[in-house]
This record gives sequence, C-alpha cells and structure tokens, in this order.
Amino acid sequence: MDEQRLISTGFRGDEDETEISLRPHSLAEYFGQQKIKDRLSIYMQAAIARREPLDHILLYGPPGLGKTTLAGIIAAEMGHSIRVTSGPAIERPGDLASILTNLNAGDVLFIDEIHRLSHAVEEVLYPAMEDFALDIMIGKGPSARSMRLDLPKFTLIAATTRAGMLTSPLRDRFGISFRLELYTPEELAVIIERSAKIMRIDCDHDGALEIASRSRGTPRVANRLIKRVRDYAQVRAGGRVTDETAREALNMLEVDELGLDRTDRDMLETMIRKFGGGPVGLDTLAAITGEDAATIEDVYEPYLLQLGFIMRTPRGRVATPPAYEHLGLAAPLPPVDAPQQTKLDI
Repeated sequence: MDEQRLISTGFRGDEDETEISLRPHSLAEYFGQQKIKDRLSIYMQAAIARREPLDHILLYGPPGLGKTTLAGIIAAEMGHSIRVTSGPAIERPGDLASILTNLNAGDVLFIDEIHRLSHAVEEVLYPAMEDFALDIMIGKGPSARSMRLDLPKFTLIAATTRAGMLTSPLRDRFGISFRLELYTPEELAVIIERSAKIMRIDCDHDGALEIASRSRGTPRVANRLIKRVRDYAQVRAGGRVTDETAREALNMLEVDELGLDRTDRDMLETMIRKFGGGPVGLDTLAAITGEDAATIEDVYEPYLLQLGFIMRTPRGRVATPPAYEHLGLAAPLPPVDAPQQTKLDI
C-alpha cells in the first residue's frame, strides 16, 4: 500500500529517471543541510590538498532527505567514480569481494541500507575499511589457507534509516558521521522552485510554499507533489501553479495542510473511535489497517510522532490531544484526581 501513497518517502519505479534528473550534481546546488555542507566542504578540501581519499562516511536519517544524492556529489567533488549498491544486494562475502577488487584508487563505494548487511559480509568489510585489505580463504579442509589481497584506497559512504541497528564495530569504523534533518517549508520551497524550473513549470513562490508546507519535510515528497500539482494546473488553471491552485490540487489528492493523507488520518481515527485513543498494541494496529507491523513503525509512525499526534508507551500507541484537534474531534477529559485524604484530629 505504501508504494501507492503520494506522500511516501520511498522510491517508486515509475519515477526513478525523473528523480535522477532533478538531483543536484554539486555541493553548491545541494540546498539545505547547511551544517553538513560546511563540514563536508572542509573535509573534502583537506583530503584533496593531501591527495588522499576522504575518510569513510556514514549518512543516516529518515528516507527521502538526499543521502544518495549527497554520496554522488561527494564523488563528483572529489573527482572520482562512484559504485552504488545496497545491503540486501550483497548476499555473500564473495559479492562484496568482487565489488571491492574492481574499485580504483580514490573511488567511492556507496552502500544503501547498510544495516541490512549479513554478519558474514560485515566481517569481510572490517579489514577493507581499516587496512584496505581483503582476507580470503583458498582451498578447503586441512589444506585451506588464508590470503590477504591489498585493495586500492577507497571511500565507503554508507546510508541507513536505522542507525541504531548498526553494530558498534561497524559504526566505529566510520570517521565521519552525519545525521540528515527534515527540511523546513522555506527550504523545501527553494527546492520546489528549482525542480519547477527544470521541469519548465510556471510556479510562483507562494505556490511552492503551499506545496512545501504539505511535503512532510522531505524533498522526495516535495518533488512528487509538484508533479501532481503541475498536472492539475495544466488542466484546471492554465498551467500556472499559484498558492490557490496548489491548495485545490492537494485537497483533491486528500493531502491536508500538515501533509497527512487519507491513510494517516484513517489510522488516527481508528485509534480514537475504536479504542478511545489508546493504548493500542502495534500488532492490533497492523491487523486492523492490513499493514505489516514493521511498515507501521518505519512508514506511518515517524511523522505522526514528530507532529506529536501519537505517543509510544509500554502498553501501546496513544493518540494525543493535538490529533483529536486536527481531526475535529472532542478530546477526552482528563481523569479527575481523587480527593486527598486528611488526618482527623483526635
């Protein structure tokens, strides 16, 4: 179901080519994440001056914020090629060995979803990151022997949405670690205006800001929404995207002023109307919504938690008063405290 959601932060197969075309190709074009850009610029200039590869980098944060884009920019700024793969795609140690031995000096290896690497593959990665060497076994049985192959000095850039799932030995081997934060509406408006210019959309600043305010702080969602608003404007508004046009288009798509869609609101209403606001267990929510428990945790909950619409408690999920207010429902009255007992004077 998530792949069908307009405000999903994951990739969809029908838009990969457009996503790539909208991505910035240099640090100057990459908007937002200013603190990360400032530090990264210093690290890259220093590495270039020393004629050394950049230290290994860990990028983590919610999906859709530009981790893959930033990895490509780093490789371009350093003047080297990038090899892109993902944790689930590297099934065996031999797969990783094949990738590493085909790198050139200074190249960037980007591993997305690195938290999904198997333990056996991770063990092979340790000496490659620390010593730029690969330990392989030759032969079987008593005659088997270990052989070490030297690797070219490369930069590993890893991305994950769940940094807490990384093992400590792996996490400690990254010399540089950045957490990407959600974007403000003003920052997203600049990104939307840039995307509109590339796609030749007539979009004014107020229209871009209206779309940005409903984009859940995520550039990937913002780029997806501007395409759908463009379609509406082309048919109903003469091709120009204004704040009114954007508002009408997004209301038609059932994306409200906070970026919640019908699925988000249905989940909140289920908790409130059927369970009195909670607490509701994760498995119960999964059974009622027809979603996997992991999908609810990874896709639906993060934004609702950020808005303060739900809370996680030991007994389950609880809807908060702001969620009632957003849905136009009456919040439950707080429990009346029991009267304090007083000592009777004798």
